[in-house]
Amino acid sequence: MELLLASGSPRRAELLRQIGVPFRVLKAPDIDETPQPGEAPLAYVRRMAREKAAAGATGQSDQAVMGADTAVVLGEQILGKPRDDAHALAMLTALSGREHQVISAVCIHCAAGENVQQSLTRVHFRALDKATLQAYVATGEGRDKAGAYGIQGLGGALVATLNGSYSGVVGLPLEQTVTLLDWAGIPYWQRL
Repeated sequence: MELLLASGSPRRAELLRQIGVPFRVLKAPDIDETPQPGEAPLAYVRRMAREKAAAGATGQSDQAVMGADTAVVLGEQILGKPRDDAHALAMLTALSGREHQVISAVCIHCAAGENVQQSLTRVHFRALDKATLQAYVATGEGRDKAGAYGIQGLGGALVATLNGSYSGVVGLPLEQTVTLLDWAGIPYWQRL
């Protein structure tokens, strides 16, 4: 069975290719990604993954559709994608020298039903001066990423320590993804 990926993220596609999953990319679902009032970060990320998978599954009843979402959380505040460079700088300044959480959820919607898994990773940023943060923002790397940084690129130099799933911080927790692939009967390198 071929997997359909309901995501425009090139990082998620690359992670699926990395583990040998046959898949096809669907158009990224157009859903409202606003957190609901009082919604906890974990509940929000799980809901987003489910809604993306369900939106991608519309008209695809005989296919398995994967949706995923990642949020950077500082305290109880969800840091989404920055609106602009000033917003990115404000996010990175808030993260500097502190620990935050990265929550990633992945959902597969298929004929057998729906299954959601998540990972939680603790990331601690180095203490960074304003010039370093401004230089990073100027690279543009974090403009389309939750928390305004990409750990898999130049943003990796911002991180002091990581406890949890590196691939989850990139955007698709592979341990949980493989569990879902097994559940849905979708092949990957170990099962080809």
